[in-house]
Amino acid sequence: MHDIHLYTLLFLIATGFLASFIDAVVGGGGLISIPALLFVGLPPSTAIATNKLASSMGSLTSTISFIRSGKVNFRLVSKLFPITLIGALFGAYIVKHVSSEILKPLVLTLLITVAIYTILKKEWGKDSKYRGMTKTKAVLFALVIFLIGFYDGFFGAGTGAFLLFSFLMIGFDFVQSAGNAKVLNFASNLAALFMFLYLGIVNFSYGIPMGIAMILGAIIGSNFAIKKGVSYVRVLFILVTLFLIGKNIFDYIK
Repeated sequence: MHDIHLYTLLFLIATGFLASFIDAVVGGGGLISIPALLFVGLPPSTAIATNKLASSMGSLTSTISFIRSGKVNFRLVSKLFPITLIGALFGAYIVKHVSSEILKPLVLTLLITVAIYTILKKEWGKDSKYRGMTKTKAVLFALVIFLIGFYDGFFGAGTGAFLLFSFLMIGFDFVQSAGNAKVLNFASNLAALFMFLYLGIVNFSYGIPMGIAMILGAIIGSNFAIKKGVSYVRVLFILVTLFLIGKNIFDYIK
């Protein structure tokens, strides 16, 4: 670990806190934290790997907050956790052999669909209507979750939004969907982190201070979501999804 400049440290703490506050509720914190790590001079692969260390610390914290508040359907999520983990490991392995660029047009299309659907369906996710699933629906849903886990290991941007959207589709309200999504997002973060640690590309000097700031951001962000409720989460979800669309268009044009 090398010495870290005070201003760099303060910058990473501030951006880490803000990223985690947003990420705790609807995901998308990487939109802030990855550019911040690139800005302080880390190469892209190290920035992504270091972000996974910090964001794993944040997502574990918000996962605990949502579980303690009773906003997580543990029976369902405990079965999906290993599926997400395996999907993400597989995705992180494949990305070494195939360029993730091939997914960009598909991701952009999906994000636009998610945003339009959520904006138009105003009453959607207001109340929880989840009453379980049929066997066929459960298998299909498990496959969707595996693919999102794979996507997080392979590409990553917007994973939180896709997970949250999936739980809304089967009848959970916004806050419960956020809680369920956060647990599974932690699983995919963990899988990718294992892969990056194995490859030895994590910068601990930058990742640990940012991660500590993310723990604080996650506590405040998740408690804010639980107290403010469904309408707050819905608005933040739409905003982050629109930001992700903007970023994808910008990257695509560039």
